Amino acid sequence: MSERSDVGNAAMSERSDVGNAAMSERSDVGDTAMSAQVLLAQVTEAVLSVAEHEALVADAAAGAVVSFAGIVRDHDDGRGVRALEYSAHPTATALVAEVATDVAARASGVRALAVSHRVGPLAVGDVALACAVSADHRAQAFQICALLVDEVKARIPVWKRQLFDDGTDEWVGSA
Repeated sequence: MSERSDVGNAAMSERSDVGNAAMSERSDVGDTAMSAQVLLAQVTEAVLSVAEHEALVADAAAGAVVSFAGIVRDHDDGRGVRALEYSAHPTATALVAEVATDVAARASGVRALAVSHRVGPLAVGDVALACAVSADHRAQAFQICALLVDEVKARIPVWKRQLFDDGTDEWVGSA
């Protein structure tokens, strides 16, 4: 707890029972040699909540929870963006799970991770990618969260259609 900022402490106090339930079901809470648990790995059309990802990975043995929200922004390369549409290959969910499992296997001192990529139409400000990692120490949590984001973006077959303010659009390779 001492490594979390006031923002993290506030978020921790606002966590739902989802994370507490997941935490109470774990058998490895006190085991520092365990491998990280993948608690969620999905591609979904549902609205994503980073707070729900944080609550899911909450662990009494963790000294840090680091999260990432990939947000739809209102511009790209000097052009105004009004919305995005993400589409995914049918194997995308299986590949997200594979990526999460690979990252978890390389994670020392990490308790749990959760990752979701959204598909379908998204508005400016929506969360397109949500990740959360709990770890014994903040450095591990930051490192593994960054690795998880990078690996998802590199390996998952998701394509982005940007809809610009001027009425044009553009497809961008993998998300």
